[in-house]
Amino acid sequence: MSVKENFERAKGQYEKWGVSVEDAFAKLKQVPISIHCWQGDDIGGFEVDQQELSGGIDVTGDYPGKATTPEELRSDLEKALSLIPGKHKINLHAIYAETDGQVVDRNELEPKHFENWVKWAKENDLGLDFNPTLFSHPKAADGLTLAHPDKEIRDFWIQHCIQSRKIGEYFGRELGQPALNNIWIPDGYKDIPSDRLTPRKRLKDSLDEIFAADVDESLNIDAVESKLFGIGSEAYVVGSHEFYMGYAMKNNKLCLLDSGHYHPTEVISNKISSLLLFSDRLALHVSRPVRWDSDHVVILDDELREIGLEIVRNDALDKVMIGLDFFDASINRVAAWTIGTRNMIKSLLYALLLPNEHLKQLQEEGNFTDRLALMEEFKTYPFGAIWDYYCEQMGVPAQENWLQEVKDYETNVLSKRNS
Repeated sequence: MSVKENFERAKGQYEKWGVSVEDAFAKLKQVPISIHCWQGDDIGGFEVDQQELSGGIDVTGDYPGKATTPEELRSDLEKALSLIPGKHKINLHAIYAETDGQVVDRNELEPKHFENWVKWAKENDLGLDFNPTLFSHPKAADGLTLAHPDKEIRDFWIQHCIQSRKIGEYFGRELGQPALNNIWIPDGYKDIPSDRLTPRKRLKDSLDEIFAADVDESLNIDAVESKLFGIGSEAYVVGSHEFYMGYAMKNNKLCLLDSGHYHPTEVISNKISSLLLFSDRLALHVSRPVRWDSDHVVILDDELREIGLEIVRNDALDKVMIGLDFFDASINRVAAWTIGTRNMIKSLLYALLLPNEHLKQLQEEGNFTDRLALMEEFKTYPFGAIWDYYCEQMGVPAQENWLQEVKDYETNVLSKRNS
């Protein structure tokens, strides 16, 4: 039976519950996923004076074919994008600047150092997001940046974040869609602190100074990202969830939730509805923590489905800025992008195909038997047939057919690189 025939049969099963598959497709096409560039080169970046990874970040694996130049990274992204349905964004870190062989420290980065990325984004009809890079640098070697007791070091990182906001503003102006500019810092202590408040006061003051800089917030959208702990900051992180949630709400910034930055039994899907009550928008970094913030490739597991459901149920497809954040060097990196991004989109389509209003009404009526029964039965509805047809309609391979394209790309391109 063809993909089209399977689709028509499956469509009928959803339509009997009042679900419009065409409406689901139309909504899904409008949702950009921010795909993180750093999966392609293991968070190496292109700084002339390159440093070892720090800030509690580690990438494991040595699969051949890693991108080592901007051109290689963009080529790999193009390959992944050709296998992913929809129009999306690429998320850059500051270390992906191109400085023509000149040493440019991070507090001196300018929009001109990202002109090649903007030109490429225009050619490929993509948006760009941005992140200041406050790790893997001599001035972050002791694990403190914006909360550092040394004012000179704080000022360096404050200026870097201001420059990063200007770069985001440049992206927004050039590409006609705002850039999300997300601040994450590694600041914290390995062992029990004797003073939790003072570093947080310094972080608050640093953020106030960063956001006081004149940047057009219609072009650059500011977000702040918390973390529970990191390697080297096991006992205390300055930028905790409570700190950033309070700061974001008070200062009209986006609170960014990362799937791996909470307690092992704590999930971000349960936070989305609460935050949307008090903020017009929020941002996500969707990852897959395995026992800790290990940034495994996103799979279509229960939590990913719940993330998609919470976004769709709450009519928040235009309110939640969805980004990905994983890095696996043990498998083909183009495949990692493809698997993770397709799964994120699958979770949204799955949610769009549920009779959400009917399920809400059952809950309001106290009919928990029907609610549970239907929610479980829909797990085995022919979702795959709908997804395959959507992929074909969007001009990308259905089912596992994309994998052969990645294998061919590995043979013809990746295997010829000197990693």
